[in-house]
Amino acid sequence: MTFPELVNSFFANTLDLSIPVFMPEIVLSGTIVLMLLVRIFQREPRFDVAWLALIGSAVALYYACPLFGAPDLKQFMQDHPTAETFTGLLIHDGISAHFRTLLLVFLVLFIIFTKLSGIPDRIDAPDFFTLVLGGVVGMCLMVASNHLFMMFLGIEMASLPSYVLSGHLKGRRKSSEAAIKYAVFGAGTAGVMLYGISLIAGATGSLHLPTIATQLSTMLGDGTLVGGRLAAVILGGLMLSVGIAFKLSAVPFHFWCPDVFEGASAEVNAYLSIASKAAAAAILVRVAFGFSHLPPPVPETEPVAAHAVEVADAPKLLLVSTAAAKKAPDSNLMLVADGDANGAEAAKPADTLAPVRGFIAGLIGVIAALTCTFGNLAAYGQTNIKRLMAYSAIGHAGYMMMPVSAGLVMLADSPTDAKTAVASVAFYAIVYLFMNLMAFSLIAFIRNSIRSEEIADYAGLIRSCPILVVCFTMTLISLIGLPFFAGFVAKFAVFASLAQAGLYGLLVVAGLNTAVSLFYYIRVVKVMCIDPEPESRLPVYVPFLPSMYVVAVTVPVVVLGLWWNELNEWVQMAANTLVF
Repeated sequence: MTFPELVNSFFANTLDLSIPVFMPEIVLSGTIVLMLLVRIFQREPRFDVAWLALIGSAVALYYACPLFGAPDLKQFMQDHPTAETFTGLLIHDGISAHFRTLLLVFLVLFIIFTKLSGIPDRIDAPDFFTLVLGGVVGMCLMVASNHLFMMFLGIEMASLPSYVLSGHLKGRRKSSEAAIKYAVFGAGTAGVMLYGISLIAGATGSLHLPTIATQLSTMLGDGTLVGGRLAAVILGGLMLSVGIAFKLSAVPFHFWCPDVFEGASAEVNAYLSIASKAAAAAILVRVAFGFSHLPPPVPETEPVAAHAVEVADAPKLLLVSTAAAKKAPDSNLMLVADGDANGAEAAKPADTLAPVRGFIAGLIGVIAALTCTFGNLAAYGQTNIKRLMAYSAIGHAGYMMMPVSAGLVMLADSPTDAKTAVASVAFYAIVYLFMNLMAFSLIAFIRNSIRSEEIADYAGLIRSCPILVVCFTMTLISLIGLPFFAGFVAKFAVFASLAQAGLYGLLVVAGLNTAVSLFYYIRVVKVMCIDPEPESRLPVYVPFLPSMYVVAVTVPVVVLGLWWNELNEWVQMAANTLVF
């Protein structure tokens, strides 16, 4: 291919494909610029930029949501096939569409929540929402990453605003301490992760996930992945997992979570526990399957975009815009095509990536079991509701990691079951959004009334605000995973994937942790419904609109526990674009 043809192909890909699917991020970035301009030219906070942030988020959601402009989900998947964008740095598929939509739905609900809770005020709102929207842009890059450089960039774009938001409560020692701890630990893990990425790049000659998988398969097949190169790949993978585990607050990189949650406001906690965790779960799925699953072959009759990889001791990555989807005669180039899974069987190599899958599945399974167990045991003795929810978030991170391990175990022999396992992660993230948003919104509204976040001060709330207590009780039961709420369906899907994969040890750990969580969640219910009201507590009053917001975000927790089939169909189709 000549240079002019390569340039024309690049601009055609960018204008015809990359820009249209990148519109949500463009809209959010434009909204950030507008808010900064308002901050610059407005001497006094007459205009509330929360409305501008809400409008921008709603427009971004319109461009991202797969339900808009499509008669049904199947038609959407047909009209939006899996495709690499920006020369392979990002990928547009069902997983990226699902998690990006989830993030933007949360963003809209979160801005409404902050408007009702009063944090931030009008003076701080431009800074606060600029950081929030900027973090969500980074998370959108995370969930669509097809390249380790973009993954690192997205993680840092999401992390840096989070450090500042953790210390948003100015003048409070705990808030400042939380921000410093979060920033120091985050900087350390970022350095470790970046060094791991450099090791992987040096060993495989690429940062492009499908190319890395192809190179690993080739080197395992011809026996060249030995000695120093094998050590570099293993060490690089472990160091890369440090950054992902930090974002998930997984053991042993969870230490920042309880202190940050206690020091930050409940509003920021909702942002960290929902948006950040959902994006980290998507990155975990993307990296785990990207390293251990070869890209599908492409029909020989259709010329498609491909990545040519030189198979040699010191591999190099050569990008070409179009190529025939087959091995060129008398050449040492293996073509890794980006296309549909229905290709020539002859192009599919042997399953040389089985050792990679086994290593990653085992690592994720062990970390998931430790994370789930530690989070639930540590939550039992907490007296502050935000610290309790922090350890709860750690425990739920373990539950979300378990199906990834199960999916990798089943990938070679049963791709359909592997797809179902990935879908359970996507479904769990949706349910977790509404459960945690409801919990932290109630914590914030009660805090505004009684000026306390201690569990003991929740005593007797059933007598002052019975509707809110009933909503909180249903959410806590859903967090446990009991029928007939959405949390039960989400956990059942996780347990089913573990059983299908034969990971009975992990299944037992998950079941025992569910039983343990029953005690500390029900303890909160007991305090609110049975214990007498403390005499020193301020009068409890939650205004009408905040109360209606709590009820509104509780409704999906109930509805998805009874009518979940349509949502399940969507997550299954979203996962189908990842697991071929």
